[in-house]
Amino acid sequence: MHLQRLSQSFYESFDTISLARKLLGCVIIHDHPAGITSGMIVETEAYLANDPACHAFNRRTPRTEPMYGDPGTIYIYTIYGMYQCINVVGNQNGIGEAVLVRALQPVEGIDLMRDRRIEARKSSMSKSISDRDLCRGPGRLVTAMGISQLESNHKSFTNGSLGIYSSILSDIDIAVSQRIGINVGKELPYRFTIKGNSFVS
Repeated sequence: MHLQRLSQSFYESFDTISLARKLLGCVIIHDHPAGITSGMIVETEAYLANDPACHAFNRRTPRTEPMYGDPGTIYIYTIYGMYQCINVVGNQNGIGEAVLVRALQPVEGIDLMRDRRIEARKSSMSKSISDRDLCRGPGRLVTAMGISQLESNHKSFTNGSLGIYSSILSDIDIAVSQRIGINVGKELPYRFTIKGNSFVS
């Protein structure tokens, strides 16, 4: 299976809503010293500049600075003081919009993903983590893929060890719904999933 890395022109071709849809079926690949892991994107959420749930809604801060970069910039933030979430910056430089990657269907490096999840949970009962649950949720997928905020935040998906590659699906049936786990902007239909996919969070 030959996959082509998404180019800068790809990210520049779509508004953030369209990008959130276009990323479904694409594959995130992380070339890490411990081994290569990859997963197909099955769930995304869009966050727009005029959206109260968007980190860039109120003002520009050091934390949100990556969101104002070029389309295709990596934006990673921490929630609850322990979980990291990875986003793809959309729109244009200086706008402040992004697509949250919420879930992956594991493709490569599944044993390594499981080892990372078990180590993160530090529980003897964690050996029962199923393939379905490895990357089902934004915090889980970052852990399983071995993605680091320190190493990847504010860099680009177009080069380096972390990239997004062309879709492995020829046809996708997309389901649209409200976003999950937010207190404001809950009514906006900005969550996109591959309909019927069991790896969706």
